[in-house]
Amino acid sequence: MALGKSFNLKLAQECADAFSAACGVGCVVTDAQGTVYYEQGYGCASCQLCHAAGHRPEDCVQSQLYGMAESTRFGGKYVYFCPMGLTCFVSPVLEDEEATAKLTVGPFLMVDRQDYIACDLEGQMGLCGQPLLNVAALLDRIPYIPAEKVTGMSNLLFMAVGFLNKVSSANRMLEVQGSAAIQGQITAYIQQVKNDTAVPPYPLETERAMLRAVRQMNKGEAQRQLNELLGYLFFSSGGELGRIKTQIYELLVLISRAAIDAGANPEVILSDNHQYRMDINGLQDFDALCLWFTKTMGALMDGVFDWAGARHANMIHQTVQYLNTHYAEKITLEQMAQRVYLSPSYFSRVFKEEMGESFTAYLNRIRIDRSKVLLRQKGIRLTDIAQLVGFEDQSYFTKVFKKQEGVPPLRYREAHAAGTKERAGAKQQVKP
Repeated sequence: MALGKSFNLKLAQECADAFSAACGVGCVVTDAQGTVYYEQGYGCASCQLCHAAGHRPEDCVQSQLYGMAESTRFGGKYVYFCPMGLTCFVSPVLEDEEATAKLTVGPFLMVDRQDYIACDLEGQMGLCGQPLLNVAALLDRIPYIPAEKVTGMSNLLFMAVGFLNKVSSANRMLEVQGSAAIQGQITAYIQQVKNDTAVPPYPLETERAMLRAVRQMNKGEAQRQLNELLGYLFFSSGGELGRIKTQIYELLVLISRAAIDAGANPEVILSDNHQYRMDINGLQDFDALCLWFTKTMGALMDGVFDWAGARHANMIHQTVQYLNTHYAEKITLEQMAQRVYLSPSYFSRVFKEEMGESFTAYLNRIRIDRSKVLLRQKGIRLTDIAQLVGFEDQSYFTKVFKKQEGVPPLRYREAHAAGTKERAGAKQQVKP
């Protein structure tokens, strides 16, 4: 897809120049299909990491297209990770409500360079030898951005790109969570309820579905269920503002608890709850209440939904680093979740989604890999090896080892010893 007729490439270039100079990261202007029209700094167009690692160029393009699609879906900004595990964020340029171009910032690191090499390149991608050296040599050009700054930078890009967009298009993107939209949905629900002969009971199932959607980070479903709840509250209260305020505050407290379960910062959420109580008391009419609630819910849900990817990356890196250095200790899922400030259920789900296996399976795999090194050494008892790698029970160690390697630990040791003898004999035969 070519750039739209009304797209101002010169203005987009100036925007990329200013953003790159201010933030110290690369910024690329492309069309909707990824064709590069301009690059300032070291951006995706210049990055050679995928090539050095032996990845296909199409993988990088696909991740960019995915980032753009998600940025359009989530209101104009999105943080994502490239095939090399580096961070980027993107904002779309709109024309007639359709994304025809985009500005992409990155790649950059959100973790220490050595941790990235050890965890991502060696651990996750299995790079070694010359490919690893080639990629590592290129990392000097990749900037490091702390995770806490990424949200602010992506907001800044969103506002800069908003200047490029038509005002009407930008407004349409923001109207999705706007007061008028919510009021319209509430009114439609009220009209539907009025057709019944009696006021229905409080929709507890709708409330549960809304809270479940918040915990599952399903933003669209959470908003839809919330609008139905608001419609019921406004209808059943008979227009009594004080009663509506009380019920809305109670709803906010419930949503806050679900947000904490979904990974939001508990201290921030609980502090916000106190401010909600103060703010809501000062509202004097229905319109002001809707406008305030719209802004409040937008901020609250942003804390859960918008930058989950960045939070997940930081949490995963912390977990992997800790497990690789503390695998011999007693580590439970609950303890690890507490270390990264998440609820156990949320931590467990995110870890499995990001790593492709459960927390326990990942930890056991690390322990078994370490035990194989010890099994190749003579004189270390099986019981001692089990304890040295973190298994309190030898029989459980044997069971996990056999499941992962296909043979029991002693059989593995015997096979390794036999192979060592064969290699030693072969070397003796080739001596002159």
